[in-house]
Amino acid sequence: MTDTGEAPLRYRDAGVDLDRGRRLVDRIRPIAERTRGPGVLAGIGGFASVFALPADRYRNPVLVTAADGVGTKLALAVRTGIYDTVGIDLVAMCANDVLAHGAEPALFLDYLAMGRLDTATARTLIEGVAAGCERAGAALAGGESAEMPGTYTGRNFDLAGFCLGLAERDRIVDGARIRPGDLAVGLASSGLHSNGFSLVRKVLEVSGASLEAPFDDGRGESLGRRLMTPTRIYARAVRALVEAVPVRGLAHVTGGGLAANPGRVLPDGLRVRLDRARWTIPPIIRWVRETGGIEEGEMFRTFNCGVGMVAYVSPEHAGEALRVLREADEAPAVIGEVTRLGRGRRARVAID
Repeated sequence: MTDTGEAPLRYRDAGVDLDRGRRLVDRIRPIAERTRGPGVLAGIGGFASVFALPADRYRNPVLVTAADGVGTKLALAVRTGIYDTVGIDLVAMCANDVLAHGAEPALFLDYLAMGRLDTATARTLIEGVAAGCERAGAALAGGESAEMPGTYTGRNFDLAGFCLGLAERDRIVDGARIRPGDLAVGLASSGLHSNGFSLVRKVLEVSGASLEAPFDDGRGESLGRRLMTPTRIYARAVRALVEAVPVRGLAHVTGGGLAANPGRVLPDGLRVRLDRARWTIPPIIRWVRETGGIEEGEMFRTFNCGVGMVAYVSPEHAGEALRVLREADEAPAVIGEVTRLGRGRRARVAID
């Protein structure tokens, strides 16, 4: 008892239950073990993860890192109660950035913060992270689950991640070798991926559309479920591609949409002209545009519009690149060509 006669305060009285946190770690450990590779020496439960570089596979390895989150798509997860996909989104946003340098995703760490640690929801989220790691070929080697009362209210939470990739130093893909005449090969997206969801939520607000309503694309899913389709992870395809042909550049179509990202890897003085007739825009993205009355230019600046990754190859290697990507279960298409930028022009990407 305190001097006032009241029971002494505990951490639990402030909203943090340490026992609940330990129980979650115990439940996460076997999930993470599914993804564990030979390089992981210490993982879940320790103060830090320990990873051994595979010296037998790399002559001069370099580390390629990326950190990202899922953005306001999390707000839609809370609204729909669909939590099994955003963990995959998290891994995808980080792993696809690593892949854009031709690197192999090797290690992944996650960060989950909630006002009150809901063990069932947290487990579903981490199951999604593990599923994403399996698709990326990375080990879920550690992370942090934080209970933060007063910072996150209700069911709101945050999810962030960090990916470590490996690449041979002399095989890093950085776009420096891209030349005029090279072709842009687009890899189809699975839908909206994890960008532009503040605009998606505004479309939902203005239109009054029901997330429970069936979405008419032949898949028998609700609008909410289609919006929550996870980001495609291109690990298998990109790793096969860089082993098969000299890839001159790779671009992950993320924040900034298709109007910006393919141009980020181009050397000075070059632009890429994309032919919008050469790929298919997914029905869910068309729905967002039509329902929101969004101008075409704004769509290209905000969303991937059907292309999740772009690979630059020479014309002589384009046929082999398409074959390899199809064998990796992708739906690739030559969607554009690299040209000189031209005097007075600033835009690196032209969409015709």
